[in-house]
Formats: sequence, C-alpha cells, structure tokens
Amino acid sequence: MRFSTKNPGSARRRAAAGLVALAALLVPAPIASAGEDNSKDRLPVIVLPGAKGAEGITAGEGSTFFAGDLATGDIFRGDIRKGTAKKFIDVPDGRVAVGMKADNENDLLFVAGGASGKAYVYDTDDRKTVKTIQLTRKAAFINDVALTDRGAWFTNSQQAELYFVPVGDHGGLGTVRTLKLTGPAADTADQFNLNGIASARNDRTLVVAHSGNQALYTVNPRTGASAQIKGLTLPNVDGIVVKGSTIWAVQNFLNQISRVSVDFRDRSGTVKEVIKNKNFNIPTTAALFGDKLAAVNAKFMVPNAKTFEVVVVKARS
Repeated sequence: MRFSTKNPGSARRRAAAGLVALAALLVPAPIASAGEDNSKDRLPVIVLPGAKGAEGITAGEGSTFFAGDLATGDIFRGDIRKGTAKKFIDVPDGRVAVGMKADNENDLLFVAGGASGKAYVYDTDDRKTVKTIQLTRKAAFINDVALTDRGAWFTNSQQAELYFVPVGDHGGLGTVRTLKLTGPAADTADQFNLNGIASARNDRTLVVAHSGNQALYTVNPRTGASAQIKGLTLPNVDGIVVKGSTIWAVQNFLNQISRVSVDFRDRSGTVKEVIKNKNFNIPTTAALFGDKLAAVNAKFMVPNAKTFEVVVVKARS
C-alpha cells in the first residue's frame, strides 16, 4: 500500500508502518467456489479524486456514500447513482481512516482510527470533528465499525475485545465501554485477528470477521461470548455486510465478495455466490444499496497505485 509523504507526522508514520505490516500478512489463498464476473453489467466504477489510499465505505442517505482515505484520514462523499465522488472532509494531519459507518439519523460519521487506538466522529452537516475518542491505550489496530440503535461498536485486530460508544436520542456520545470476548473470536494468535463487524437479529447479535482464522463469529453484545458460524472458510475475510440472514463477506486479496446464507439459530452458513468483478483491486469493505453493493479498492501492496475507486456490483439476496 502507498502513503502520502506530505506532512509526515509521527502519528501517521506509526499508523502507516502498522498498516504495511498487517497488509503483508494477508496473502492470497484459493477458494473452491467461483462466481460470475458481473463487470459486464456496466455498473459504475467511481474514482475518489486525489485519494492516496482507501479502506472504508458506508452508506449515507439515499444513494450517497462516504469513503475514507486510509493514508490521510480525509473523507469523501459520493453518489452511486450519479457515479461521482469528491473530497468532503479535510481532516487534521496525523489521522487515518479505516472502517466507517454513518449514523444518518444523527448526521454522524464514525471512523476507526487504526494504530492510534482512537475513533473519530464527524458531523456530516458541518463537516467538523464532533469528538476524538481514545478507545484503548493497549496495542491496537481499530479496524471497523458497526451501528446499532444504541451506539457504535469497534473492532481491534490486536486485542480480544470490542469497544462500544453509546449514542443518545439526539446524537450525544456517551463513555466508551470495553467488552472482553470469550470463545473462539477471542483468538489473538495471528497478528491480524478481528476485522469487519456488523449487527444482526435486530441488534441482539454482533457478527465479526476474523482474518487470521478465515472465519465469521457471532458475539453476544452483553456478555462477549462468541461462537463460530459453522460450515464456512473465508480466506482473506475483511469487511462484512449483514441484512437479515444474508452476509456479504469481502475477501480482499482474493478480489471477491462471498454471499453467505446464515441460520443464526443453528450458527451455520453456506456460501451461495461468489461475486467477482474485473475492476476489483483488493476490495476491503462494502456498503449495501438495495440490490447493489459498493466496494472500495484498497490496493494493498499494489506498486505505484495512483487512483483508488469504489466499484458497484449487483447484490443478489
């Protein structure tokens, strides 16, 4: 992956070094199932103009999306229907932007802060920083975000714990709470562990992706107890999207997204489709827009990457 050499503050250098080291651990692995290349459907490929990196994407209102510059932390806003994007928030130097989620009801954008151990919250009306939250002072890579009716959950790829930031009725932010995990999702044997996260079953369950174990786990948001979703092996699993009993799992270095049907009561899953597209170039996270997915190309370890894009594909349920 590539990073800007402009304004190279120490925080950014530490974050960049951590990202490079983590990306180097993710190597391609074969997968048995294969899907049709749907690039012929002529859905848009949207360039993030001027971006020096990319990793996170989230749905805004309607066909609006937000995406982050991994290297600089800047936020882009775009429209998958119009096929356009532009820089939206020019953030202070020293930040990065990993996974993100938009709270459209409260006009808030929650962004994972990588090796800083922080979360950044932005106002999508006035584009200002609402709050910088120190989630942990332990070794950290704050990777992704999920929203529930009560607040925002963050993963840490280097610790067996999640962080919860309460959100009040009018968008007020509460005190961060740490949830210690037990069970298989608490495995930190790999250097890159918990990754994507999403809410399921009307916020009664969290689903987390574990890159090191090539697995998906359910997590009880009250107790931290976890269980594996059986029947799945997902190499290079990164961001996830959940709707009902369907999970779309982005597999970065495989350049594909697996559509998984899940029985949450039985904690079992089956890959129903593998979505491929010739425009995928190390996609990391995705956002759902009706019958379409918008996935962002991170281009980890792609030499001399000059542009970073959002690729829109069909999302059959």
